[in-house]
Amino acid sequence: MASSSQSTEPEAGWAALRRFLPYLWPSHAPALRARVILSLLLVIVSILITTLVMPLAYSAAVNRMTTGMEAAAQIAIALVAAYAAARFGGVLFDNLRNGIFERVGQDATRRLAETTFRHLHDLSLRFHLERRTGAVTKIIERGTKSIDSMLYFLLFNIGPTVIQLAIVLGLFWIKFGIGLVVATIVMVVAYIQFTRIVTDWRARLRVEMNDLDTGAVARAVDSLLNFETVKYFNAEDREAERYGRAVARYADAAVKNETSLAWLNIGQSLITNLMMAGAMGFTVWGWSVGRFTPGDVVLVNTLLAQLFRPLDMLGWVYRNIRQGLIDMEAMFGIVDTKAEVVDIPDAPPLHVAQGHVRFEDVHFGYELERPILKGIDFDVPPGTMLAVVGPSGAGKSTLSRLLFRFYDPLSGRITIDGQDISQVSQQSLRAAIGIVPQDSVLFNDTIGYNIGYGKDGATQADIEEAARGAAIADFIAELPDGYQSRVGERGLKLSGGEKQRVAIARTLLKNPPILILDEATSALDSRTEAAIQATLRAVAARRTSIVIAHRLSTIVDADQIVVLDQGVVVEKGTHAQLLRERGLYAEMWERQQSEREEEEREAAE
Repeated sequence: MASSSQSTEPEAGWAALRRFLPYLWPSHAPALRARVILSLLLVIVSILITTLVMPLAYSAAVNRMTTGMEAAAQIAIALVAAYAAARFGGVLFDNLRNGIFERVGQDATRRLAETTFRHLHDLSLRFHLERRTGAVTKIIERGTKSIDSMLYFLLFNIGPTVIQLAIVLGLFWIKFGIGLVVATIVMVVAYIQFTRIVTDWRARLRVEMNDLDTGAVARAVDSLLNFETVKYFNAEDREAERYGRAVARYADAAVKNETSLAWLNIGQSLITNLMMAGAMGFTVWGWSVGRFTPGDVVLVNTLLAQLFRPLDMLGWVYRNIRQGLIDMEAMFGIVDTKAEVVDIPDAPPLHVAQGHVRFEDVHFGYELERPILKGIDFDVPPGTMLAVVGPSGAGKSTLSRLLFRFYDPLSGRITIDGQDISQVSQQSLRAAIGIVPQDSVLFNDTIGYNIGYGKDGATQADIEEAARGAAIADFIAELPDGYQSRVGERGLKLSGGEKQRVAIARTLLKNPPILILDEATSALDSRTEAAIQATLRAVAARRTSIVIAHRLSTIVDADQIVVLDQGVVVEKGTHAQLLRERGLYAEMWERQQSEREEEEREAAE
């Protein structure tokens, strides 16, 4: 993502604007294009009414009133009525334009939001592990909201202001001469230049304020997501103090930003009022010497008032466009982030006939200077169970991430039925693999929804059958709302064992040919673990399965056990074979058996 300093560069802003323009003119939607054209026509009609008809009618009415004749009075009344009708027409066409164009703005916002959201899911696991969710969502929120306002400002403020300025200059040339035209141009140039300089300064302040705002929100979200951890360590005051410091820094930046706005408004008002005073003084002088009529004095006042209104808006519009470009550039920075793992061109789908999994001399490290796996080799024949055990940090869970292709190996390859998983589509690969992870995170929705997530379009009967298979159906039946019971954010309303059983049910519903159990029963009590182990064994008997285990008692009946230590396969064999070797596995087994006997003695006492 682009840095904050880069966000204020004009080139970066124009680049974001160029990327934004296709959303203004969607090639796939002729109906939306028609709305854009109709909106622009209404803009032109509104400008002609408010800039030509209304001021000229007002001026003519004043001139008629100065004659003092009855007929002139009648004409003046008619002109006043035309003036009022023109004012109403301007409002009418502006609002019709807004209503017609709203669909274009909303569609552009929707398409950009969908594009960004989909890209976030396409990005690699490393991106999401290194970014704070609160910060990313804040950037996307600001970026998508800026689309609608950018469309509105470009079409209905900047463009109309240019047209309106041309009309005013033309009328001034015809009725008042080149002097007033030059003075108006000088005023407009000075106004725009002053607004640009000050707004660019304010943009830098705004970037700083946005960064501090994003940091404060990210700090709050991170703290709330770790609510239980905060409670465990009595850290409420500490978290409040850290959040308070972040908010205080944001408040200081906001004060600077608001002060700069005051200076901008003062400077703009000075320029426009100097122009108004000069122009009015010039026309009053012309009236005094017989060059202009009273209506001409009113005409100049009305035309300048009509011009100042969009010019006053122009300062606000420019600030919002600059801010919109900053917000969109930050969001496009996320969109431009390249996925670490991508499919090859025209990647074929994975065809799983048997489910034969092989790791061939696989080397991998999350960082190049810190290797995790150092030449892993093992073979999982179809329909068999491979158990992977070893000390913490040996690289056991990394195997599942590589098999799901969240990362690619630095060297070596992984195959399924002889097909290199880096040469097939990721979607088909992940459709063929099911996992029950060690840390089961649930959506903040119902239990039924979380189980049904394993299979798109799952019926209620499918969900209930999966729940029975995961030994959680009885628990759900006891809940007041049954399958409609909400589990809370990240499943916090459920115990660790209940969350894990939901995850098991979700995977059972997916019914994949290859199954990974990553400490699948680590959060369960012994009684529930025994029941689910029987279910998992029945499921695994019909498919290829890889079990990552800490408790060796859960994998004694595995067809093959691989022992990892410091990223290397140090032992391989069945439970009985490994015990006879008296190596690392036997040592781990004896230690766990001793711990279990100690726990049983303590429980008996």
